[in-house]
Amino acid sequence: MRQVLFRIPWEGIPVGTGHIPVFGFGLLLVLWILAGASSLVASYRAAGKWTWPDTTSMVLWTAVAAGIVQAPQFGRTIAPEGVPLFGYGFMMLLGLLSAIALAEYRARKAGYGPEMIWDLATALFIPGIIGARVYYLIQHGDQVYADKKGLPAVLLATVNLSEGGLVLYGGLIAGTVAYFVFCYQRKLPPLGIADIITPSVCVGVGFGRIGCLLNGCCFGDRCELPWGIVFPHGSVPFSALVQRGFIAPDAIASPPLHPTQIYSALDGFITAGLALWYTRYRRVPGDVFGLALLVSSATRFLIEFLRGDEGGFWGTPLTSAQVISIGLFIVGLGLQVYLGKRAEGLKAKIQAV
Repeated sequence: MRQVLFRIPWEGIPVGTGHIPVFGFGLLLVLWILAGASSLVASYRAAGKWTWPDTTSMVLWTAVAAGIVQAPQFGRTIAPEGVPLFGYGFMMLLGLLSAIALAEYRARKAGYGPEMIWDLATALFIPGIIGARVYYLIQHGDQVYADKKGLPAVLLATVNLSEGGLVLYGGLIAGTVAYFVFCYQRKLPPLGIADIITPSVCVGVGFGRIGCLLNGCCFGDRCELPWGIVFPHGSVPFSALVQRGFIAPDAIASPPLHPTQIYSALDGFITAGLALWYTRYRRVPGDVFGLALLVSSATRFLIEFLRGDEGGFWGTPLTSAQVISIGLFIVGLGLQVYLGKRAEGLKAKIQAV
């Protein structure tokens, strides 16, 4: 694991006797401007005319640019040694960008402009993060708020994501609500768009789980197999096992644990590949999403048996994720029945013509 990959000094990257500025009016702002310009050009090529992003996207883009410029002014008081690049956050960002790039490609093939994907990503990002955090706080609030006294300390603990603290299903639940609101407002077909973005969601999950490995969260139970992972003293799994009385506080490291983060990452990438392959065989809109829903809920249910970071839910031997997985699998089965009937109806209409 590696919670902090490296730190970026506020004065910039040292080169010879000088520095290349990163924050303020530096490299990061240039990259952000180029990314915005690239998005506008891609939109122009798709639509044949210049189209500006909606108000929400413009506000978000401007806010990020302003934050980059002002970062050196207030950042030194928070992180004097420089900006830490957290492994968890970096993999989340990499997953987001990879997911958007794949969704843009698939959207173009389906006849949609890339700006729709960026607007959708913007609409889902904040609700998804909030939902994932709220779910985590519901599960682990006693740990998050332990020894926190006073409103400032409680508020800081609530929003502190430096050590992870996000639950995938919470983000998916909140993101699903935001997704249907977005489709309703834009008059877009929810099932058709879901087929486009489903592989991207799975890719994002894959990268996110690699971030979990770097952070140490979502760890597995004891593993006797050759690929068991040992986490160092003071890590998230080590502290959790000490708290539960499984290892001594002065131990050097944790016992070998199942690398459930890697299992889940592979699950995400393989499901993404399966969804991409199945696209050519889909019968009606929603088929790709329905397949991924069945596969991902089933595999998550099984992987949970190897997880060691969560106990039973409401007195049952099943974790909360397993209970939700069962619900999602049932929804997936119902969706498949519905889509099967739609496919039969469509086939009957074609034959009648």
